[in-house]
Amino acid sequence: MKKFIRIGIDLGKRYFQVHALVSEDGRAVTRKLRRDGFLAFFAEAGPCLIGMEACGSAHYWGRELRAMGHDVRLIPPIYVKPYVKRGKNDAVDAAAVCEAVSRPDMRFVPIKSAENQASLMLHKTRELLVKQRTMSVNALRGHLAEFGVVAAKGVGHAGELLEKAKNDATLPEIAKAAVKIFVQQLEAISASIVALDKEIANVHAQSETSRLLAGVPGVGKIVATAIVASVPDPSVFKSARDFAAWLGLTPRQNSSGGKEKLGAITKQGNRYLRKLLTLGATSLLRVAGKRNGVLRDWLVALLARKPARLATVALANKLARIIWAMMTTGEAFRTEVMARAGEPSMA
Repeated sequence: MKKFIRIGIDLGKRYFQVHALVSEDGRAVTRKLRRDGFLAFFAEAGPCLIGMEACGSAHYWGRELRAMGHDVRLIPPIYVKPYVKRGKNDAVDAAAVCEAVSRPDMRFVPIKSAENQASLMLHKTRELLVKQRTMSVNALRGHLAEFGVVAAKGVGHAGELLEKAKNDATLPEIAKAAVKIFVQQLEAISASIVALDKEIANVHAQSETSRLLAGVPGVGKIVATAIVASVPDPSVFKSARDFAAWLGLTPRQNSSGGKEKLGAITKQGNRYLRKLLTLGATSLLRVAGKRNGVLRDWLVALLARKPARLATVALANKLARIIWAMMTTGEAFRTEVMARAGEPSMA
């Protein structure tokens, strides 16, 4: 059985580049493996540390290699780039991964289970269909506006727009045929979104952590299941601020000479979760006047000196920190922190 200190892998669609370090003096074995021979190479190698860039297929291969007894670490691609010495090819990238995985302060991405990836597939499919529905409604509104048929903006007013088009005697029959196709497409998309919502609800009902997070104001089934699937191990973050920073909800630093200078949020990390939390914070901001508690008081004080959009992002940051604390400790959300008006509060 072959023995290696550590191995760096550059993943691809059909070919995989392997950089296997034999000793710390730099001696290494390099191989370009086909997809069907990839696992056979590692079956002949003893358990060792393996590094890969985090990408679409990395979680699958990580699970397969872990089943063989290897210690697999996924590294964000941006953290591998500094270790690329010169040039850009698969062999150089694999060597850079091999070097990056050995760093004691390197940050790694937890390997997701097949169930977590399946749950995220539901979310991504739903997000795509929502975009397609919005595009279809906007296209329909634009086409009908050329014939003088208009309605208020928003998907919720699509039915009103279609009813006006149906009753408009001046609309040519050819245009009505096109409208009929839009109707069929919108009905199919809406039915698919409803079906996906049911599947997400089933995932939510089966996850204890997801049900726990649903108790946070502004967090529903979609937000809770997306967070649980995306963050299988919250302990990889040292603090709640690290979790918020991973979501891109913390200010960008440009400090120097002992002077702290903060800018807008970084918008790095998981864009989907950041969007969901921001939308949840927006909905919570609208009902803040009907709530009591320390979180509501903090929000009102913030709105008194900052614009609403900035307060929304700040609230999303705070919700992210609360979620991390709940996932780490298992403690339920304290309702008195953001209670409905008329209920007891800590304020």
